[in-house]
Amino acid sequence: MKTVNLSLYNQSYINTGSGPVVILLHGLFGNLGIWKSVVQELKNNFHVIIPRLPLFDLPAEHTNVKYLAKILHEFIETNQLSNVTLVGHAIGGQVALMYAYLHPQNVHKLVLTSSAGLLEKSPILDADEDNSNYNYVRDKIGEAFYKREFISKELIEEIYTTVKSIPKRVTLWNIARSSRQANVASILSDITHPVLLIWGLHDKITPPEAALNFHDLLPNSKMKFIDECGHLAMVEKAADFNTHLLSFLKEEVQLQREYSYNTLL
Repeated sequence: MKTVNLSLYNQSYINTGSGPVVILLHGLFGNLGIWKSVVQELKNNFHVIIPRLPLFDLPAEHTNVKYLAKILHEFIETNQLSNVTLVGHAIGGQVALMYAYLHPQNVHKLVLTSSAGLLEKSPILDADEDNSNYNYVRDKIGEAFYKREFISKELIEEIYTTVKSIPKRVTLWNIARSSRQANVASILSDITHPVLLIWGLHDKITPPEAALNFHDLLPNSKMKFIDECGHLAMVEKAADFNTHLLSFLKEEVQLQREYSYNTLL
C-alpha cells in the first residue's frame, strides 16, 4: 500500500490494488483507519483509493459539502479516473451523492453507509456541553457504536485532539451545518446509478429511518441492514459489511459473463 501526495491541497491518499476503481470517502472526522478491513478485502480485485478530504485546509467560505464534491471532482479528473464506484460514510456519503448528481458520467455505482444528507445528528458537535472535556468526548464517541469494545484509545485521542482545537471545531461546525442545509432529497430521484445502502440497525447518529428514506427516494437502490451494529458498520461488523459490499461490486461482472455466454449461443 503506497501513499501518494496530492500536491493541490497537500493531502495524502491511500492507493492500492488494481482493477475497477473504488473510492472510499470518509466522514467528518477524516479517520482513514475505519476502512482497513475494506481495503484488505478489495485490493486483490479492485483499485482502491482513499483520499483524505482537506477539511481543515479550506478557507471559511469553502468549508461546505458542495465544495468538497468539487474537490473530489478535481481529484478524479487530475488522476484521470473514470467509471468509479464511490463508497461514502456519513458526510462522505453526501459528497458521493452530490458528485454523482453533478457528474453522473464518471460514476459507475454508489455505496452509502450511514450517509448524511437526509437525517444526521453528531453527538459531539451538536452538544451544548464543553467539547474539551476528555471524558465527555469519550462517552459521546461511545454513542456511535453498538458495542463499546470497538472504541480504541487511538480513536478517542484523535477526535479529542480535533475538537479541543477551536479553529478545527469551528470548521467542523461549518461543514456539519452545511450538511444539514444541503439536504439531498430533491436530487435523489435523478441519481439512477445502482446504489447499495449498508446500515447498522442500531445507528443512533443516522438512524435506520434515514436509510429507509434514502431507499424510497433513490430509484435504483437496495438495502442491507446489519443487526447489533451502530454508525460504523465497516468496523463493528466488518465481515458482514464486506460480504454485502463485495457482492454488490461483483454483480455486474457476473451479469457481463452471462451476457457474453448468451451472445455466443
